[in-house]
Amino acid sequence: MADGAAAKPIKTALTNDDGIDLTIIELLFFAYRDFTSDPDKILAEYGFGRAHHRIVHFVNRMPGLTVAELLDVLKITKQSLARVLKQLIDTGHIVQVQGPRDRRQRELYPTAKGRALALALALPQSRRIHDALLEAVPGDRATVERFLKALVNPELRPQIDNLPVDRAGKIVGRDNGDE
Repeated sequence: MADGAAAKPIKTALTNDDGIDLTIIELLFFAYRDFTSDPDKILAEYGFGRAHHRIVHFVNRMPGLTVAELLDVLKITKQSLARVLKQLIDTGHIVQVQGPRDRRQRELYPTAKGRALALALALPQSRRIHDALLEAVPGDRATVERFLKALVNPELRPQIDNLPVDRAGKIVGRDNGDE
């Protein structure tokens, strides 16, 4: 029935008995809320949002990332990216360089200002992760990493595998040798 006035309220709460893992869902909701709260405050000072954060993060992680690669990583439309990327370029956080092999390609690089913003946004998140892992037992980090990766759609997991890693296999920053 489309008439909202005739709808009857349900007064019982969903529970884990409904076959839904509400505990983990809610822990993820609360963790995400708090994980993003510190960067959100910093972003607000610039008039930026979470889309800006994601772009600044991945451009700093992989300097030289092309616009096409960034679209693939973020799984957003070109139109969605265009407005946010333009703001980051106009404010001097990111520069766009013509690709050396294909002039139609646009490579994205952070500026010193963009690197400083990426670090300012990542620091409170890194601190929060560090503090949470202090409450864990040895070996939990690997379990957490496997769990989070397993939440990613299987066909998209290679994006994680393609992030820069150190000799131990730990994901690290991609270094092009240019600072």
